[in-house]
Parts: sequence; structure tokens; C-alpha cells
Amino acid sequence: MTAADRPDTVLLDLDGTLVDSASGILGSLESAFVKLGIPLPEGGLPYTLLGPPLYTTLPGLVGDDAAPELLATYRRIYAERGLLESPPFAGVEELLHELAGVGVRLAVATSKAEVYAARIVAHRGWTDLFDTVCGDTLDAARPTKADVVGEALRRIGRPNTTVMLGDRLHDVVGARTHGIDCLGAGWGYAAPGELEEAGAAAVYADVGELAAALRRRPPR
Repeated sequence: MTAADRPDTVLLDLDGTLVDSASGILGSLESAFVKLGIPLPEGGLPYTLLGPPLYTTLPGLVGDDAAPELLATYRRIYAERGLLESPPFAGVEELLHELAGVGVRLAVATSKAEVYAARIVAHRGWTDLFDTVCGDTLDAARPTKADVVGEALRRIGRPNTTVMLGDRLHDVVGARTHGIDCLGAGWGYAAPGELEEAGAAAVYADVGELAAALRRRPPR
């Protein structure tokens, strides 16, 4: 990868992009349902819960009255044990080190609560690879992906060439709000065709395919 063909900065989603956190999130949420005696949805918890903040999706699943206690119970369980059930996808660690090693600025931009995201990044030993780890707040100050991307850009300054990498339509829409292309992590949690329909600049089946594309990607 040379300076002529790489972006200056890559903003990276966390869940479904860097780490496979589905079992930790959905397992903790299922435990919260059981603890509170709330019936689980028929067919189990859907993967569509992965990506946007749970406080925006749980009311539609269990109703406005039950959602706050369910969220609080989930957060306690997730912080205790589910959070670290987040192994990196194959090739992610090598890609991060490669990009950082050639001077690309990296920043996490996730709708997960920032306090949890920072713990996952630290657990993986990645803290020094990122200029910042930006997420939502526990009091919902950044409810959309556009809010998170905007805060990440505010922290790092607006680079010359920036791309977003994410696995859900929210990443595409949030990046577009700030005039940034979004590359689709096809190995994540999106439904078939979701990223393409949202307008991702490209969708990659695995991390190796993405790495090859980043090596040859021309600047905007």
C-alpha cells in the first residue's frame, strides 16, 4: 500500500465489522428477557437488533413500558460477561496493523455505548491503533450513526481522504450524511442486499478482499 492509493483515514464500525459480537449481545439480551419474565419473540431474537442502539429497537419489540427495565437489565448482564464475547473476524487484526503501519489514521465509530466499545478495543490490545474510539453515550446523546460519525470527525479533524467501513445500512447512511463513502463489510450482520440498496460504495465478502481493495483504492 502506497501513499498514492490509500485513504488518509478509515472510520470503522465495531460490531459485525471488526468483531463478531452477536452471541455476546443477543445472549445477554436473552438472559435479560428470561430474568424479567418477558416472553422471547417467536423464532428468537432477530439479527436486525444488531447495529442500531437497543433503546431505539426494543420498544418495538416489547413495548414502551417494558423497554427501559429490559435495557437496564441487559446492560448489567452485558457489562459483566457478554461484552468480552467479541472475537475479531478473520484477518481484521492483520488489516488494522497493516493500515496503522503505513500511517492510515484509524477511528472506531460505533453506535455501541462508547464505554463498552473502549473496553472491547482494550481487551483486544488495539487501543494504540486508534486515534479515538467514538460511540454513543449511556444517556443516548448520539442516537444515530450520523451523530457518531460527526463526533468522530470532530475529534480527529477532517482528513483529506476518509472512508467508513461498516456492515449495516446505518453505517452507509451515517457516513453519507458527512459526505463520506462507506465500504460494506459483507461478512457482518446485514441482510442480503441491504448494503447495496443503502448505497455502499462497494461490498466485500471478506476481510482479505477488502484489504486488497484498500491497497489499490484511489483518493477522492
